[in-house]
Amino acid sequence: MTRPEEYSVIEDIMELLADDGFNALGEALRLIVNQAMRLERQQHLGVGPYERSDARKGYANGFKPKTVQTRVGALDLAVPQVRDSSFYPSSLEKGLRSERALKIALAEMYVQGVSTRKVAKITEQLCGFEVTSTQVSRAAKELDQILEQWRKRPLGAYPYVFLDARYEKVRHDGCVVDVAVGVCETGHRQILGTSIALSEQEAHWRDFLRSLQERQLHGVKLFISDAHEGLKAARKAVFPSVPWQRCQFHLQQNAQAYVPKQEMKKEVAAEIRSIFTAPTAAEAQRLLDQLLKRYEKSAPRLTAWAETNIPEGLTVFEFPSEHWRRIRTSNVLERVNKEIRRRTRVATIFPNEESCLRLVSAVLMEISEDWETGRIYLKF
Repeated sequence: MTRPEEYSVIEDIMELLADDGFNALGEALRLIVNQAMRLERQQHLGVGPYERSDARKGYANGFKPKTVQTRVGALDLAVPQVRDSSFYPSSLEKGLRSERALKIALAEMYVQGVSTRKVAKITEQLCGFEVTSTQVSRAAKELDQILEQWRKRPLGAYPYVFLDARYEKVRHDGCVVDVAVGVCETGHRQILGTSIALSEQEAHWRDFLRSLQERQLHGVKLFISDAHEGLKAARKAVFPSVPWQRCQFHLQQNAQAYVPKQEMKKEVAAEIRSIFTAPTAAEAQRLLDQLLKRYEKSAPRLTAWAETNIPEGLTVFEFPSEHWRRIRTSNVLERVNKEIRRRTRVATIFPNEESCLRLVSAVLMEISEDWETGRIYLKF
């Protein structure tokens, strides 16, 4: 049932939007956030306004004004307070980290003279104020402390770990962003870590995997990734006894480069798909042998490649069949990379690696928090 004060807020928002349309988005958002913070304080205290109860956990202590810069302009918010200062609304904090990181990335370009007129215009519209180097430095330092704590937090047991990398543009050179996703024993996904380097060489992957190990990553039963050469060598060096599942989606794409004729591509793709979706490991091997025999003369390069590479995508058969759909590919990371790309393309080009790591970390931290409280990815 809707409370009277909630209904009043909804009425106010509807009236604003009806009268002023998109021009009222800022005020509508202010009302929504203020109401969300008030409701969160009620949950924290265990009682509503003026309500008497033995379950009360504290007392309200008015509101504190706070101005927050957003993409719809500055919001003048009333942040609820409690007497013992034990409360700060997560509804205000959540979602602001990546917003802050994006603004800092744009601001750094503006301050250092990297940006074009278009980027400078975006910066002014997005931040809502003139950017100075002092403001950038102060904001970056505050955010970096939060993100570094998250990147260095202790880990635990994660039976399945997905690994991938993507390329980002930085002012002088490009850089590679490594990301690790783990599925914990409760079946939830988490972003385990991220790092940035100039290339996908083994040395960097080895450092990244060792950093996960030093943060007490253990209980890994399977790594899932594409066949990055540096990653393969580093994985064998740091986690030599853990099996590896090569991403079947990327294997299917790689196979097409070895098909000699265009008219054969669909047929070959269907046969490889049947291997991957076989009901048992024995049937998958039978279908692979059949493919090798069938194309031995018409596509010798394909059969030579398939004999060595396709078995790397069949490790999945050693694990529970109810997990196969989730662990046969690294698609979970493809969706993460898509979200990173959606955010980073606004910055166009980062002024330095620190700026890139800041924005990527903020985005990943938000994704991980959503996953940890969201639905179970798979059941053990």
